[in-house]
Amino acid sequence: MRAPWAALGMAVFLGGPLAAQNRVLPAAPAAPSFSEVTDEAGRKVRVPQPVRRIVSLAPSLTETIYELGAQDRLVADTDYCDYPEEARSKAKVGGALNPSIEQIAALHPDLVLLTKGLNRYETVLALEQLEIPVYAVDPHSVEEMIASSKRLAEILGIPEAGRALSEDLEKRLEELRSRLAGLPAKRVLFVVWSEPLVSAGQKTFVADALRRAGAVSIVETEQDWPQISLEEAVRLHPEFIVFAAAHAQSGEKEFSALAERPVWREMEAVKSRKIVVVSEAVNRPAPRMVAAIEELARQLHPEAFSGDEKKAPANSPPARLANSFKGGGAG
Repeated sequence: MRAPWAALGMAVFLGGPLAAQNRVLPAAPAAPSFSEVTDEAGRKVRVPQPVRRIVSLAPSLTETIYELGAQDRLVADTDYCDYPEEARSKAKVGGALNPSIEQIAALHPDLVLLTKGLNRYETVLALEQLEIPVYAVDPHSVEEMIASSKRLAEILGIPEAGRALSEDLEKRLEELRSRLAGLPAKRVLFVVWSEPLVSAGQKTFVADALRRAGAVSIVETEQDWPQISLEEAVRLHPEFIVFAAAHAQSGEKEFSALAERPVWREMEAVKSRKIVVVSEAVNRPAPRMVAAIEELARQLHPEAFSGDEKKAPANSPPARLANSFKGGGAG
């Protein structure tokens, strides 16, 4: 009678380790996934994947997020992020220059987006101390704006949206280039700020937008946002004065006020009322800028669009100048 018990005991002894080997152990939790990218300020950034929660610290970036169809991931933006209209209802974390670091941290973002030209480096340092990933963009031309939008789409895991957007913008710009081919560029004074008079330097995205619209800035400095005297503006003799405004009426009102000033009255473009009011989208390095370029070209070179139905300019909120990592910018 002992043999069966002995055999049973041996079976249990041998089967124990074998059963343990066959037992399915609980899976270890997956390690967080990251991608390492270099932002447009040259910084290495570890971006968690997927990116589900975004804070935007620049109006241009908020617009780009909407253009890419990623607005559901946008948990907060700045007080000046007012386009499209839906962006106004997002949680606000303050201004671009003085965002609330505490509010941003409380939102637990996967990624904070900002611009090198608009935001302050102190903001980057404060967020880095809290181990919050920060990605900076720094477009200085329309082409760089398109490339930046496409790169952002890749970081957000939606490369198809980035490709579709960039292809559409590039197609429209190429069509515009063909229309304007052979036409002489108009010499313009672009008014960024009227008092004191601030214009756009040759290496800004605004100057590039002017060139693509068939214009050239009379201000030849490489400084981004130079302040110039009225006497210098008169001497440079612009053919047109260009204002960026949310509405045509506001641009014309500003022009009328300037035309009352003694020095402005000496300018030939003022005497002949050669004024162009374009959407303020031209002041933001975001995809909507292309619509503003198209509208500016229509006003400066109507002969290139004869027979076309005139398109209304995009409704656009105000742009602002600000301190930056290394200078001034609009965002």
